[in-house]
Amino acid sequence: MDLLSQLENQSIYILREAFNKFESLAMLWSIGKDSTVLLWLARKAFFGHVPFPLVHVDTAYKIPSMIEYRDQLVREWKLKLIVGQNESALQSRKTYPEGKATRVDCCGTLKKDALKVVLDQHHFTGVLVGIRRDEEPTRAKERYFSPRDKNMEWNVQDQPPELWDQFKTDFEPGTHLRIHPLLHWNELNVWEYIQRENIPVIPLYFANAQGKRYRSLGCAPCTFPIKSQARTVQEIVQELRLTNTSERAGRAQDQESEEAFEKLRRDGYM
Repeated sequence: MDLLSQLENQSIYILREAFNKFESLAMLWSIGKDSTVLLWLARKAFFGHVPFPLVHVDTAYKIPSMIEYRDQLVREWKLKLIVGQNESALQSRKTYPEGKATRVDCCGTLKKDALKVVLDQHHFTGVLVGIRRDEEPTRAKERYFSPRDKNMEWNVQDQPPELWDQFKTDFEPGTHLRIHPLLHWNELNVWEYIQRENIPVIPLYFANAQGKRYRSLGCAPCTFPIKSQARTVQEIVQELRLTNTSERAGRAQDQESEEAFEKLRRDGYM
């Protein structure tokens, strides 16, 4: 079995295990490459059907083509989509850059707080998330089955051991679970898998006429393209094999202190 098939099998195993153990599941879909690969794997795991709703936290600052791509895929794949938005924060302008919030504060308000409202409204006890260990140092501390408290707060010092594919799935009532089926993948794996499976991804990932493309997608005020001539998936794969630049170099909020970003994740951020 080749590497991509091994990665795929492990992720499908995690997806099925989560669906078997937890009654009320949802999957976060950021519209980016990782969560779209996770969505593809869910369709494979359940034979073309996604048996849980997708949750997209809309900050109102996404690049418009991201929303167009989201809605198109929902129609074509017949997905159930729940959109969450912190309307009160947007109306009171507790945001960046229009308001007085910092980038990190804005992430907490428009993403974390909006997500908590959706989870509380729909009583989701487990959420599937497409993060990977290699993205940034805080995410490297995650587990496949990562418990949070009822407020979504994450105690990074108190995570269950996961050895030899033995996962803890019995938790105290009121525990909120984050499940990370892509934890063992890296960025190159993701693009090689997209190429192998011919997964549709948003065109923002490909170089435009100005020689720029997005390597990581987020809100428009805090996400910037990189210089690149990669106009196809194959060219992205080749570029990644040679680059030494961080995947999230274009994400401005990641340039804040590492302590600030870890605090955001401890408080319940994705």
